[in-house]
Amino acid sequence: MILRVLEILFFLYFASHIPITLFIDLQALLPQHVYPQQVSVTYLHNNPPPPCSPSHFYDCFTCLQLKDVLRWYSDEFKDPMVVDPPEWFKSFIFCEALIQLPFFPVAAYAFLKGGCRWIRTPAMLYAAHVATTLLPILSHILFHQFPGKPLAGPQTPRERWLLFSIYVPYLLVPLLLLLTMLFSSTYNSERRNTTSKKKKK
Repeated sequence: MILRVLEILFFLYFASHIPITLFIDLQALLPQHVYPQQVSVTYLHNNPPPPCSPSHFYDCFTCLQLKDVLRWYSDEFKDPMVVDPPEWFKSFIFCEALIQLPFFPVAAYAFLKGGCRWIRTPAMLYAAHVATTLLPILSHILFHQFPGKPLAGPQTPRERWLLFSIYVPYLLVPLLLLLTMLFSSTYNSERRNTTSKKKKK
């Protein structure tokens, strides 16, 4: 039962990571014209199409689609790294796009199905890789002296811990994944054999 709950957690983690990587994280690498730019929500609010117009729903949807989510997030949570990423941060995003993104749907399928022992080694490699990249990011958040302008970073302890809390699940879940792959008898054949021998005795 506990293992199945963990597998569902891992499925949700990997499945949700696909749109996050494609639509948010890759903005740090790809040209700006690839992603829709911000549309004035105030303008559409003050100049709405007629309620019965066929374009009413489409215009509202387009407004939401083109809203600059990344910039809003950066301003709201004081995270300048996603809008103006330093080179070392870009290197992590590059690894995410090149190595992690192809793995996300595979892992999501494996954990949704459950008990797929073939996912053990790639999952352990993924977990170790991601945990390693998160350590410098979390250290940067806690200890770097961010400038106040032009892009505000966290200045107060509260702002730093808030931003830390957004990133830290991407450390904790991979570590939990690593521990599950290491110690679960379902995924660890040696541990499964040891358990079965003890039962026979």
